[in-house]
This record gives sequence, structure tokens and C-alpha cells, in this order.
Amino acid sequence: MSFVLGLDIGTTSTIGILLELPDRIVATASRPVTLSSPHPGWAEEDPRQWWENVTQITREILAVSGIKADAIDAIGVTGMLPALVLLDAAGHVLRPSIQQSDGRCGQEVAEMKAELDEALFLAKAGNGINQQLIATKLRWIRRHEPDVFSRIATVFGSYDYINWRLTGERAIEQNWALEAGFVDVARHELDDGLIALTGLARDAIPPKAISHWVLGHLTAEAAKATGLTEGTPVAGGAADLIASALGAGITKKGDVLLKFGGSVDILIATDRVVPDARMFLDYHLVPGLYMPNGCMSTGGSGLNWFAKSFCGGLDPAAKAEGLTIHQYLDKVAADIPAGAEGLTILPYFLGEKTPIHDPAARGVFDGLTLSHGPAHVWRALLEAYAFALRHHVEVLNDMGHATTNYIVSDGGSGSALWMQIVADVLQKPVQRLTGHPGSCIGAAWTAAIAADLTDDWSGIDRFVGNGGRLEPQPAQRQVYEDGYRRFRDLYDRLKDRPAVGAL
Repeated sequence: MSFVLGLDIGTTSTIGILLELPDRIVATASRPVTLSSPHPGWAEEDPRQWWENVTQITREILAVSGIKADAIDAIGVTGMLPALVLLDAAGHVLRPSIQQSDGRCGQEVAEMKAELDEALFLAKAGNGINQQLIATKLRWIRRHEPDVFSRIATVFGSYDYINWRLTGERAIEQNWALEAGFVDVARHELDDGLIALTGLARDAIPPKAISHWVLGHLTAEAAKATGLTEGTPVAGGAADLIASALGAGITKKGDVLLKFGGSVDILIATDRVVPDARMFLDYHLVPGLYMPNGCMSTGGSGLNWFAKSFCGGLDPAAKAEGLTIHQYLDKVAADIPAGAEGLTILPYFLGEKTPIHDPAARGVFDGLTLSHGPAHVWRALLEAYAFALRHHVEVLNDMGHATTNYIVSDGGSGSALWMQIVADVLQKPVQRLTGHPGSCIGAAWTAAIAADLTDDWSGIDRFVGNGGRLEPQPAQRQVYEDGYRRFRDLYDRLKDRPAVGAL
């Protein structure tokens, strides 16, 4: 009987899960996280809140499960990337984290593009010059917060910070290092020249950790804070999107995960490195595989914004039918024809990441008339994110990646209407899942691998069920072909127009 603990340092919540191998979820717990946006385009959090959440979650899981701390064989931590955490020489957090969705670094991106040969940078670093790069964030800090910059002694990611609090070991996990722009993808090593672009001393960047290796062991101080046992092995860590993909069973070449959370993500398993500035590149947790991926700036967050800001008047009707506002909007939007009767939306409400990398992009409602109502807008929003996914699929295919098997996960995948729209837009079947608890399960399974409790990466499939398959409707093919072309043409026509409030 083996137990492993997974912790997910997420944008909106910190989540813990306890697994009993080979196939039982014993307990879960979560705590909310406060996201701050003190200026337009900013996204920050307090890393100390993450740690406080971890200490509460571990104690709750022990209490609820009845499992004794010394029965837990390993711990794995996952989290958002590439969030930026900065420590001074005494190990104090210097400022709030700069989150992966933060959009303040447009000037620094432009400067790096002018300073470097983009093609050479892409070939070496595997990712293009964009606001995901840690160098752009650190250059912003050097320009606007020079006192903070002068005191930086350690640069971490979100889960690297928690791993340090657990083990005392300074390290950056391989995917955080890769998306940060610090890894030479040909050598799979940290590159001094890439790190020098940050302007920091070389020793501010810790060594690179491999996800499925043991990073260190729980310290006495961390054991006291968490209620866990001193000496428990802690794995190197895992990027949240990759951990979630592992939990969804994306372990074979050509498997594609469509993630419908606060943002909409697309990830594909492959055995080839094909650097392309339009997409992000990560390592798969399974050794020998890679995971090119795209991440939109919004998704569920865009739907939540519309429902909260404009649909309050529908609450009584929704409650009368025992539905949430999202479920009610799905119900009424299902009666709207495909194509939303001429309404096209660009869902670039926070700028956009992949594949256009345009922080100045904005949300657009095109074709709106007095004959349209909330149901039309809701359907057009669902179609907009499906069109954006198709754009990503075209880019992946253009890169030479065959997209053969589509699996959908996270909260938005519970919407049958949205998933049918996705199947119709892609004209491909989509496989739904049941029981997928999120990235935390991938972190726990990676810890099990690290601690030699199993060597079967695909064994994680036992925790997640088959939620049914949605087939594309051939009758919708042409309307969505036309809609997709309008979607793409709309952005192309507007992209060079100055945006009010551009970041």
C-alpha cells in the first residue's frame, strides 16, 4: 500500500490530492488564491499565500483521510508557469509574483526583438520572443523597480518556490526553465548566454531539476508547518498544463488535449522538437516526448465576464429551472442556429497569446444587431473559442504534427453544447472524461515515478473515466467553414488598428 501527495499551485486556488496506488483517490482539499491586478494588464499574487494554503491543505487531507503522515511515500508539486517569484539573499519574497498572464512587458519584448536575431533565438531556446520569457519580466523590473532588481538573489517559478519551502533545495523545474527562455533545447541544459539576457548574475538562476527525479526531502521546519513527516521525498515538480495532460491520458504521439479552464489550452504529444514562434514548447513528463502547446489569454474567464456583467437579469429564470446561469445560457443558446445568425466574436479580451502573440488585440463583436440577444452572444462566444482552437490545430499541422485523437478536459468540457460546437468546428470527434481532478493528479503520479513506486506512466489512466464521445455533425461543416473564415479575416483586418488601452 503506497500513498502519494500531489499539490497544485494554481492561479485561482491551491489544491491537494492524496492517492493510494494503484487506483484510488483518497482525499482532496483546496484553498482560494487572491489574484491582484493593480494596473491594467497586470496579474500578481502573493507566494506566501500559496505556502500558507499548502500548510492548511496538507493538514486537512491528513485529518479527512485518516492516513498517518509517515504513510505518505512521496510528494509532487505542480503549478502555473512561467510565473516569476523573486527572493532576496535571506530568502524573503521581494515582491508579488508576476503571473504568466501578466501583460506589462510589451516594451521589453519589442526591445529584445530589436536586439536579437529572432530566428537564432527560436532555434536555440525552442520558444519565440514573447511575454512568457522571464527575461522580459526581469527587464521590466530593472527599469521600473531598480531597488527590487538590485536585491534579487534567487529566481523561481511558482512550484519551485513551494519545493524550496518543502526541501530547502534551490532548483527550477525543466519546463519552467524552458518556457522561461533559459534552456538550449539541443543540449537540454541551462545556457549562460540566454540567462545573461536577464541582466542578473548567473548564480541567481538555480540548477535545473528533472520532473520525475527526487529533488530533495522534507525538512524538519516544513514537516512542522505541514504536519507531514521529515525526510519524505519530494519530486522535481511539473508544469500544471503538462501534469493535467498526463492525467488526461495524453501519452501517445498525436494525442491532443483541449483544456477548457479559465483559459483555453491545446497540447499535443510528439517525439520531435519543432521550434515555432507561434506556439510554446514544453517537455512531456514522459521521458523522450515533447508537448508543443498553445494557451489563450481567456476562455472560461471570458464566459464568466459576460455572464456576470450582462446576464444578471436571467438569474431568476435560471434559478426557476434549477440551473446555474452558465447552464441556462447553454440551454437557450442551443436553440440558436450555428453561426449565431451572423454574429462573430474575437475573444481577445486580454490581448492574445498563441498563436498570434498580440498583447494589443482586443475583443470584437462584429455583426451585432437589435435582433441578437444574450443567447446569440453566448453561442457566438462558444463558437469563437472553438474557431481559435481550429486556428491552433492548423498551426500544429503546419508544423508537421498530426492531430489524431482529441480529448477534452476541465470545467468547460462539462458543457455538452460547447463540446459539440468544438467537434463541429474541427469536424473531428472529441472524447470527454469523467473524474479528472486536474493538474494535482499529474503531480502525484510524477512523485510516484520519482520514488520508484511505479514505472508505468500510463497507470494514471486508472483514475480517470470515459465520459462519452461527441461526433461531428456533417450538416454543420459548411456553416462553420464560413464562420471560421470570417473569424480569421476579422482579426487580419483589425490587427494593425491602434487599440485603446493597449498594454
